[in-house]
Amino acid sequence: MRPWMKAFSCFITSMSLVACSASPTGRNQLLLFSNTEMSSLGAQSFEQMKKEIPISQDRKTNAYVQCVANAIIAQVPKQAGFDSWEVVVFDSKQVNAFALPGGKIGIYTGLLNVAVNQDQLATVIGHELAHVLANHSNERLSQSQLANVGLQVTDFAIGASEYGQYRDLTMAALGVGVQYGVILPYGRRQESEADILGLELMAKAGFDPKESIALWRNMAKASNGSQPPELLSTHPSHDTRIADLNKTMQSLPNYSVSAPNCH
Repeated sequence: MRPWMKAFSCFITSMSLVACSASPTGRNQLLLFSNTEMSSLGAQSFEQMKKEIPISQDRKTNAYVQCVANAIIAQVPKQAGFDSWEVVVFDSKQVNAFALPGGKIGIYTGLLNVAVNQDQLATVIGHELAHVLANHSNERLSQSQLANVGLQVTDFAIGASEYGQYRDLTMAALGVGVQYGVILPYGRRQESEADILGLELMAKAGFDPKESIALWRNMAKASNGSQPPELLSTHPSHDTRIADLNKTMQSLPNYSVSAPNCH
């Protein structure tokens, strides 16, 4: 074996031993980055987006989204790497939403035309928060790191010109690539985890999990046979999704918490 191949093999082996972890559903994960590093990347990306995308100034819309988000956030245990969650409503026709490491949540006003009530909005927010809780961004960045040995992703300053060629890929790995023309979908297992964990979060907060079915049907209708909503571009909707949600609902306990009236 050539020396560089031996070095590469040792690198992969050592990283696997150090960073082997398990997702909330017990799936094996390879996580190469610390909570602090991921939170820093998430915060930098979020600040960049706030500079580039108009932020909604509508008080009623902001209060509504914040109300739903706060109810779900209350069910989330304290996270390592950051102290609080920040919610921003972006004034955009995109049917999209995301959550980033570091406690950053973005909701596009276009989503509110498809998630037509607070339970459906709670479904989306719960799903996006679940991606963060399950370290899915860390998982994707780790895979990218292994595919590009020597490329130190966490050394990137998101806005630095010398790293411009990597910025879009980094944003895509964090889950916001559609905005920048780069699509890096979550894997099917990651999507399934986010559906399951997100449904549990919104149910714990008192929202109606049955509305998750209506939400994804609305998403399908919104495409009208043409370009699907951005949320479905990065969150592929499979025929099994509704069946999986129904199965998860059957095993959910009856939570005593009542959802707030966020209308």
